[in-house]
Amino acid sequence: MGLFSKPKKVKAPKMDIAKDIQQYVSGMSASLPQILLQEQQFRPQLQGLNLGDIQSFLSGAGGQQGIFGLSNQAAQQAGMGLGEARGAELGQMTQQAGLTRGLMQQLSPEQAGVVQGFDEEAQRAYAASQRISPQEQRGYQQTAREGASAAGRLGGNAAIASEVMGREDVFARKRAEAAQAGQNAYNVAQGFYTQPGLALLSSAPLSYEQGQRFINTGLGAIGSGTPQLFDTSVGLNLGAAQRSNQLAAASANAQAKAAHNAAIYGAIGKAIGAAGEIGAAKASDLRLKTDIKKVGVTESGLPVYTYKYKGSNVTEMGVMAQDVEEVFPEAVVEINGFKAVHYNLIK
Repeated sequence: MGLFSKPKKVKAPKMDIAKDIQQYVSGMSASLPQILLQEQQFRPQLQGLNLGDIQSFLSGAGGQQGIFGLSNQAAQQAGMGLGEARGAELGQMTQQAGLTRGLMQQLSPEQAGVVQGFDEEAQRAYAASQRISPQEQRGYQQTAREGASAAGRLGGNAAIASEVMGREDVFARKRAEAAQAGQNAYNVAQGFYTQPGLALLSSAPLSYEQGQRFINTGLGAIGSGTPQLFDTSVGLNLGAAQRSNQLAAASANAQAKAAHNAAIYGAIGKAIGAAGEIGAAKASDLRLKTDIKKVGVTESGLPVYTYKYKGSNVTEMGVMAQDVEEVFPEAVVEINGFKAVHYNLIK
């Protein structure tokens, strides 16, 4: 299935709620007298057995502790274990941090190399920001002289000031590049080392988890010990289950459609965002647009259109990358699978 093709629709199972209820009511009517007789005969005995079981479960029996005693004991043991485990974790955090870093490097040497590359680039950019190369010096000096010469002030204070400003501009640009390289190195290292390491260190000790599971098991057993012989809601639940199936099918269709739309809008956003990063190129692929209307032509005969990007209500005007590619192929680039146009290269 392509990016812009519609997702397949999930078929909901057929149901007949009225028929299901009618069958259930008929069955209940035929068996209800026998059910009532059984309930009257055995309910007192079942209630006594169930209540006795619950009492034994809570308070204990035969010299064994019940859930109340066991839960208190488990809570105390879990608390002690939790304190010991946390103390051990804090004591070993430095060692674990080193082990985690080594583990990450062993699991993905390639990604570790990428992190190292970003770090080396940050160091190189910082070192470069502390000095100006001869080529950079000649560049800002030449720019200053040309500007002074054009203004008829060659050799004056204005030329000197222009040269000083040019030098400061070079330093400012290099400092900005160094800051960006440092931020990039920090972000990459955080994603590869810091976040996985913190996730490992923040996990709960096993003693605490075991204590919680024990208590939850006991409480769940208490809830299931209700004195009930027959469950008369079973038949009605059949109709509810079928209705749930239909709702699930409808939900699946809605989710598939939402995922399909999200994929389209995400692709458009990536193409437009990436186009913005490379300067003059603008996403102009025919596949990204809708409501397209031709309104004129350029000097070179390229058609000009009004259109909206898919997922947007803003009307814009421009060309189609497919048209430009036939006349000015050098003005078209591809970004994330979609075509973009350098408008400054077309006429």
